[in-house]
Amino acid sequence: MSKPLLLLWCLLLAACFQAEPPSTSAESQSNQSLSQSADQPTLAGVADLYAKKISQVQVEDSGVVVKVLADDSNGSRHQRFLVKVATGQTLLFAHNIDLAARVENIKVGDSVAFRGEYIYNPKGGIVHWTHRDPQGRHYGGWIKLSGKTYD
Repeated sequence: MSKPLLLLWCLLLAACFQAEPPSTSAESQSNQSLSQSADQPTLAGVADLYAKKISQVQVEDSGVVVKVLADDSNGSRHQRFLVKVATGQTLLFAHNIDLAARVENIKVGDSVAFRGEYIYNPKGGIVHWTHRDPQGRHYGGWIKLSGKTYD
């Protein structure tokens, strides 16, 4: 594996283990109120985040699977695939299959909807946190395929 690719995966894995909750205006907000609002985070557009090179922002969008990749089994296991959104941007998905069910029978041409955390990279970006946080400190994400939600 090339050094830049290895570095990218290390950064991705580190981001998956972040324990910081989303910022709020009320310092005293409890974990319970976070979990109640976790289904309604402030969502941003993928194209705008890419253009501004911004990372660690919740996104919700849909697109078409253009490639299914081998799982990443270094550390936490991640199911990987590429999705092209309406703007033409391609996103790498790293769906943690140690915390959520594998997206069953995903294939090129499938339409998927998703919510997760966007990480900028020059190739289009990465979407991870497409699952619930078992500790309740991060907004939950999901992937929807053929009427089924994987979270």
